[in-house]
Amino acid sequence: MNIENTKAQMRKGVLEFCILSVLKEKEAYTSEILDTLKDAKLLVVEGTIYPLLTRLKNDGVLTYRWEESTSGPPRKYYGLTDDGHIFLEELSKTWQELAGAVATITLNQHNHE
Repeated sequence: MNIENTKAQMRKGVLEFCILSVLKEKEAYTSEILDTLKDAKLLVVEGTIYPLLTRLKNDGVLTYRWEESTSGPPRKYYGLTDDGHIFLEELSKTWQELAGAVATITLNQHNHE
């Protein structure tokens, strides 16, 4: 069994939730999002995040705007739409339920050993 593949699938499952959470309070451009994820030890490569941001935009949960940069090309700033805030709220509830269920199962199993 390939543990790295399983770990990658678990990270991929929570990545969308984490990206939306990063954008909950303020807009950010891609490298800021990547830095925030990296600081939290959730390592993501640019090749993974760009298609995800595009899909979230196409799904109507993200919007973006271009802003001129003093240190290079214009930057694309992403933010949540109204639907994105609602979607994030639902994901948050689901995450709490899921985390609680996993904790219950894993702690109960651990206590029975």
